Amino acid sequence: MALQRCEWAEKDVLSCQYHDKEWGVPSFDDRYLFEMLILEGAQAGLSWSYVLKRREAYRQVLHNFQPALIMEMEWAEFANAMATGSLIRHPLKARAIRPNACAFVAVVAEFGTFADYIWSFTGGKQILNHWQTSKDVPTQSPLSQKVGRDLKKRGFAFVGPTICYAYLQAIGVINDHTVDCFRWSFCDRNLV
Repeated sequence: MALQRCEWAEKDVLSCQYHDKEWGVPSFDDRYLFEMLILEGAQAGLSWSYVLKRREAYRQVLHNFQPALIMEMEWAEFANAMATGSLIRHPLKARAIRPNACAFVAVVAEFGTFADYIWSFTGGKQILNHWQTSKDVPTQSPLSQKVGRDLKKRGFAFVGPTICYAYLQAIGVINDHTVDCFRWSFCDRNLV
């Protein structure tokens, strides 16, 4: 018998792998948290599988998502990667990467880790939703609106409420696996 997954994950192999191993798993790894922030911003208006196909290229171009190294990059490096098709060809998305790295480093300096910052919005607890179908899952929430406002105030770009909601789902702050998905109970964690 085949495993029941969230409907969005059944579109291609990369989406299935991402869904089955990463999506919704609570993360406290700052490098991963930065990677997902950049990838979710890159995804805006595109399919997630399109971004996943370029993930390795992003890792290579962006020094495995190390913000301190990205801060030193020149615009020509981003432009060249877009021209070769390595990065998504959207100049505003590419231009947001370096400022986001700077803002990320500033948050780490203030809070100790980005994980401490992002998980503070929920008191260190995962929000466990009980959606029956993927159509029930919202695209934003009061939490994603609050996080987006705070990130923008801190200098981040491409962090609107919809992108923030997808980000919070990806890093496990929000568990939005549907209740019939085999990952729903696995990703349900009491983190405190």
